[in-house]
Amino acid sequence: MFDGKGLDGAERLIGQWRGAIEERAGRAQALASRLAQLSETARSPDGLVTVTVGARGDLTALDLGEGIRQRPAAVTAREIVATLRAARGAMTGAVTAVTAATVGTDSAVGRAVVETYADRLAGGDGRG
Repeated sequence: MFDGKGLDGAERLIGQWRGAIEERAGRAQALASRLAQLSETARSPDGLVTVTVGARGDLTALDLGEGIRQRPAAVTAREIVATLRAARGAMTGAVTAVTAATVGTDSAVGRAVVETYADRLAGGDGRG
């Protein structure tokens, strides 16, 4: 049943599988590392609100221009929220680009990563 040729073939096949698994694991590790380092910044159209979000969509920086003092607080609040949404939208694009460059957006892992980030960032909770 197991002659020398069959065993050699099986060992080659196992070696190929191992290589493919190690390659995929390396790409997945590169993806995770690059995603963790992402941040995106957006500025309001009037330039008075600047927000930066981290890889999870969480607010990591908020800068308000001095001109903000001349506006009602409700206007400022709406502008912060809108600018935060813009930064999260940019983050979705960055996640898609990094995923495409590492594991591919056509792979099952790539699709799952992009969908998960898109859902989380659109939901606005910034949790992971």
